[in-house]
Amino acid sequence: MKRHIPNTITCLNLASGFIAIIFAINGNLAIASWLIIAAMTFDFFDGFSARALKSYSDIGKELDSLADMVSFGVAPAIILYKQMELSLGLSTPYNLLSLPSGQLFPLLVTVLMPICAGLRLAKFNIDDTQKDSFKGLATPASALFVVSIVLANRYSDSQIATWLFGSTASIIAITIILSLLMVSRIPMLSLKFHNLNFKENASRFIFLALAILTILFFGIGGAPLIIPIYIITSIVSMFF
Repeated sequence: MKRHIPNTITCLNLASGFIAIIFAINGNLAIASWLIIAAMTFDFFDGFSARALKSYSDIGKELDSLADMVSFGVAPAIILYKQMELSLGLSTPYNLLSLPSGQLFPLLVTVLMPICAGLRLAKFNIDDTQKDSFKGLATPASALFVVSIVLANRYSDSQIATWLFGSTASIIAITIILSLLMVSRIPMLSLKFHNLNFKENASRFIFLALAILTILFFGIGGAPLIIPIYIITSIVSMFF
């Protein structure tokens, strides 16, 4: 029975991502974002439960990537797509094929996110060197940046979030940068702690401290800063 627990939790990740897509399509980006965060929670606990119960399987590994593709590749891309519609002044329904290139191209840019998420997840599955660190931005981190902007916009008067989602150009830039970071080979911190030794986990502790201080000082309006802090900390840690 216990061998089914991790896969069951992974299925909850997948279900959360699918429902997030439904809410995003209907324009409720805040609820979609909370559902993606729920998917991240399930994504954490499926791995945690697999390690705790020593219940590993090839099916579980593949299922995890498929769930991540939906929850952290497709769902945030649809959020970006819907936000792009708003920035272009489009109201549904409309005929995508009849749009001028100035509107069609920005909308289609969002396809980069699920493509790059799929490539990143496929590479991760066959790369045994990414157990203690990542190469490229993990898909949950990419998704977290997107949902942090949505939630900062919804629950605060964050100037940062308003600026990031305030124009077509900035949404295009976010999409392209996150997509390229996912398929890059830039070393990124894994937040898995094998022990609490500060020397061995200094970069992880520093990132967590900076993330907590950011939220304490700026509240949820500071959430969009967390992933940039994570990326900078990861890059700086390469030199120490």
